[in-house]
Amino acid sequence: MQSPHIVFFNRSFYPETSAVGQLLTELCVGLVRDHGCRVSVVAGYPLVWADGDTDTRRRELIEHEFFQGVEIFRSRGTTFSKASFVGRASNYVSYFLSASVRGLRFNDADVVVGMTDPPIIGLAALVAARRARAKFVMLYQDVFPEVARLLEDFRSETVNRFLERINRLLIRSADQVIALGETMRERLVHGKGADPRKVRVIHNWADCSAIVPAPKRNSFSLEHGLVDKFVVMHSGNMGLSQGLEKVLEAAVHLREFADIEVMFIGDGVMRPLLEQRVRSTGLNNVRFLPYQPKERLAESFASADVFIVSLKRGLAGYMLPSKLYGILAAGRPYVAAVEKACEVATITTQYDCGLLAEPENPDDITGKILTLYRDPALCRRLAVNARKAALHFDRPRQVGAYYSLFRELAQARSET
Repeated sequence: MQSPHIVFFNRSFYPETSAVGQLLTELCVGLVRDHGCRVSVVAGYPLVWADGDTDTRRRELIEHEFFQGVEIFRSRGTTFSKASFVGRASNYVSYFLSASVRGLRFNDADVVVGMTDPPIIGLAALVAARRARAKFVMLYQDVFPEVARLLEDFRSETVNRFLERINRLLIRSADQVIALGETMRERLVHGKGADPRKVRVIHNWADCSAIVPAPKRNSFSLEHGLVDKFVVMHSGNMGLSQGLEKVLEAAVHLREFADIEVMFIGDGVMRPLLEQRVRSTGLNNVRFLPYQPKERLAESFASADVFIVSLKRGLAGYMLPSKLYGILAAGRPYVAAVEKACEVATITTQYDCGLLAEPENPDDITGKILTLYRDPALCRRLAVNARKAALHFDRPRQVGAYYSLFRELAQARSET
């Protein structure tokens, strides 16, 4: 059979800087370039572009464009800041409505994939799949309503019950469900009623050809004065899920070490609050930098001596810090402040590539950082193991797993 036509529904996509948007972009480009698929994405407009700018041009309801062979249908919606519930809700609902309209026009799709940005977008994907008589797949980057309970500016059990019902409906309706790890698979099967025969685990990834182990002395570390520092780095989204305020508390404990610097690279709803806390406490060992372009990732990652990967209690299996895979590719040790049930803990233990700390425990996080600070040989061993682990999660390997699944589903559709 010819290569399948795959349609994705997810608000964030190129040039969005969110982790999910970047991963979906890499997946779609890989399916087109490496496997000859026809790929369409029903996406929203970026909230923040890679250069930090915003787009305020007047748009049509649906705009059609291409990116590296991927067909993109931009569904018009609001692009308010994600810092408030009202802004997020408006962005979600407006995108959902316009994406639902576009979804009715896919008549030749073989596989339709619903994702979780926003958590109700799977409904639009389901309707599109049924109309096109295509196979329907739910791909979980986050599991709701558990993740929604992070929202400190809005809590509603009514909304959470609604999200729970939607989630269970989508899982029952899916021909295949994709989980990011074994813990998430267990959450979907035992907590959401997914048929275990229909749940497949496909991990997220990093591009091991683009992010490689590199010397710490490089243009990035020289530019930012990091060569002679022991750099503890958080790189990526600064969101509600990571408990980064506890990492700042660890930085307070570390300020007596003049050569240790804690660096946050990226952006997110928590960044202004974190910056305010740094100013109010007078911390001079903490620095913030914006997202770095892809061509500088290898050098920015190489500037770190130790990374921090963190996730609040109660979220293991409901979301996964995808930044882990880039850290592995860069061949850097890390401290993972996560629950033992988390997929990050499983990878850390299996491949012996980092140290585990109790989530949201600044004393334990500090202790593990200092263990690595005082033991260069341990850092080197964990770094070597991290790079070896990364090869198991390389981008071509994971994209190939998606292709195999989609081709299998498309074949089944053609035989019915």
